[in-house]
Amino acid sequence: MDVLSDVITVLRTGRPRSARVAWHAPFAQHFAPVPGAAGFQIVLQGPCWLVLPGSDPVPLAAGDVVFRPHGRGHTLADSPSTRPTAPACHPDDPQPLQSYATSTAGGLTGTDSPAAVTLCGAYELDPARTHPLLEDLPELVHLPAHLGRHPALRATVDLLAAELERPRLGTDAIVPALLDTLLLHILRAWLDEQRSSVTTAGWAAALNDPVTLAALQAIHRDAARPWTVATLAAEAGLSRAPFARRFATRLGQPPLTYLTWWRMTTAARLLRESDAPLRAIAAQVGYASEFAFATAFKRQHGTAPGRYRRGA
Repeated sequence: MDVLSDVITVLRTGRPRSARVAWHAPFAQHFAPVPGAAGFQIVLQGPCWLVLPGSDPVPLAAGDVVFRPHGRGHTLADSPSTRPTAPACHPDDPQPLQSYATSTAGGLTGTDSPAAVTLCGAYELDPARTHPLLEDLPELVHLPAHLGRHPALRATVDLLAAELERPRLGTDAIVPALLDTLLLHILRAWLDEQRSSVTTAGWAAALNDPVTLAALQAIHRDAARPWTVATLAAEAGLSRAPFARRFATRLGQPPLTYLTWWRMTTAARLLRESDAPLRAIAAQVGYASEFAFATAFKRQHGTAPGRYRRGA
């Protein structure tokens, strides 16, 4: 897998949820914080406002995509002055995020045209396997609608909106796949937006840098290979010392430190999701000895692989 696909595989868990909601003014729906989740709002028809604690309200227009990667609460409203009247969403019953639902909310109903129509949704994330790319994301990723920008993201939104508005045979299989596709396109779009940034550190800088990206792709393509700084530098097309400095500057850690972290993160996923014997998992993440693997795993996760699997 490539780096971004691996990131999604590692951090995603459970089943994503989404709903198409027609909002009738006046409306102000508070979405409560949900630890271990990331949420999105996509405006199909607008305008409306995103109200965040401690920040200025954000005006949204049709076509805007908003991603909240850290599970913080927010309010969606027809006006910043409208006070929330609906009960706050509870993490165990995140209304109106019933799976693949279409609903009507707000003040007026019936034949009145909605003031806004949105797609809202949430992804369950595993806090124990959070990838540093997610930690680097800001509190709010706002991708305003611009003609011709991010066409693949817009196409995915259109497909998802159509499935939620008119569920048919196969919708229960199509919608989760579209939601995962949507998450990838949101992250791609955010990375593209960062390309012109002068920032030299962080995952956005690393994935937009051909040198560090080549090394990361090599690690994620074959984590079991006996990588050294020199062999990773060769993959990246630099000599050893300049490569090591560049990698550490971008990601805040040496290449082999990230390699070990990724191996142990992959091992944890395999322990939770498969019944493969420990020696097979050890070999899959680059350890010829089960003992060496167990030592490295305990150093990273604070417990032995067998006990970790039983706890999971």
